[in-house]
Amino acid sequence: MNEAIVALVRFFRGSALLGSTPLVENQTLLQHAEDAGVEIPSNCTSGTCGSCMVTLLSGEIPLPEDLPPGLDDEFLIEQQARLSCIGIPSTSVDIELSPPL
Repeated sequence: MNEAIVALVRFFRGSALLGSTPLVENQTLLQHAEDAGVEIPSNCTSGTCGSCMVTLLSGEIPLPEDLPPGLDDEFLIEQQARLSCIGIPSTSVDIELSPPL
């Protein structure tokens, strides 16, 4: 019997898994975090302030064509920074709640 593979969004702090939830198409990371019972600080919910920045450990979260003010630093992008309020995963992802240093 074959079981369907469910894409997951998993949230970590270091090596500790804080929560996970099935991937929902067109849902932001912030919404997935709420579904998983994981709190991510947020303020503007439009990508402007950067307070919801997290680090993408694995998987894909495409960047917007026009980078928002909260993610306009090339170094942060190279370090896999993503804004959870506007980031929409397209595959299973593992997320570190801390932003890149």
